[in-house]
This record gives sequence, C-alpha cells and structure tokens, in this order.
Amino acid sequence: MSLVPKVQTHKISKNITLSASGYNVIGADSPAIEAMTDFLRVSVVVIAPDASVVEANAQMIARGVRLLMVTSANDRLEGLITARDILGEKPMQVASARGCKRDELKVVELMTPISHVDTLYLKEVLNVRVVDILDALKRLGRQHILVEDVDAATGLPRVRGLFSATNIGRQLGVPVLGFELASTFAEIEAALAP
Repeated sequence: MSLVPKVQTHKISKNITLSASGYNVIGADSPAIEAMTDFLRVSVVVIAPDASVVEANAQMIARGVRLLMVTSANDRLEGLITARDILGEKPMQVASARGCKRDELKVVELMTPISHVDTLYLKEVLNVRVVDILDALKRLGRQHILVEDVDAATGLPRVRGLFSATNIGRQLGVPVLGFELASTFAEIEAALAP
C-alpha cells in the first residue's frame, strides 16, 4: 500500500504564456545571492589532483560545468581547474616544457593551487548586487570566484558556493560563449547597458 498520493496529470492550457518576468532570471541590481551556485543545493563536482586532463575534460562535459574542485583523498580542497586551464594554451606550454604529450598531463600540473584562489565571504555577498559580483570578477580577471562561510556544525571554514561569469550571463539572458574573459564581460556589459 502506497502512502504517497498519486499525482494527476493534465493537458496544458491553451494560449499559455511564459512567466510575466520574461526570460531573464536576474537583473544587474538583483541581490547577488540569487546568482550564486549554492553548494547546499547543488552538488560540487570534484576531481583528484592525479587525474589526467583527459579525465577532467570528460567530467566537465558530462556534468555540464567549466570548473572542477580539486580535492585530496580526505576531501581537502587543493585547488581549482577550469575548462580554460585544460583547453587553452597552458597545457601545450606545460607539455612542451616537460617533453610530453598534452594528454599525459595531470590535473595538479594545470590547476590553480588553493593558495592563489580568491574568495568572497557569504555574509558580504548577502549585501551586494549581481553587478558588484561582475565588477569583482572583471577586476580580478577571473571567470569564477568562490564563496566561503563557516560550517555551523564544525565551526570550520567551508566553500559554500561560487559565482561564474558565464552562469551570470545566462541568467541575465546573455548568450556567453568561449573562454575569452574580455569578450565575456563585453557581452554582459552590452546587455546591461540602458
């Protein structure tokens, strides 16, 4: 005997329209928290430092992301690797310097170590707008920025979420393509111009 009530389906209404708010999920003046990928709601995609760049690229494609968290065996954050790190010029430069093929490279050789990662504090994010996050990303010359807070259960710092220029662009209704930061921000700024 099932305790779950049955859901009844219906035919879609005639002349149905989309939400009155249109296609954009957020606006430049929306609270920044609305554009954050919250890791309490979305699974974090991780990879080991000794994984190959081929594995990392396949994982990004399979999960539909452009950034992986690089973690050690004990879930300690070691760094970040982005699609740009894997598909840009860096792999060819490192492979050439090492005298190996690009596909032989490991994540650890291309990732940004945790000591070079910038973050925002969640308590500050709660008081800023989407445009402020875009300004911070542009100023840093980064596609992504992490958000950290303190785990109430342990009292230790944790990665709570992240902001992605590409994701913000999508939510603003801007088709952001490619890895070139300057063009990404130019496309977003053009869409925000009055």
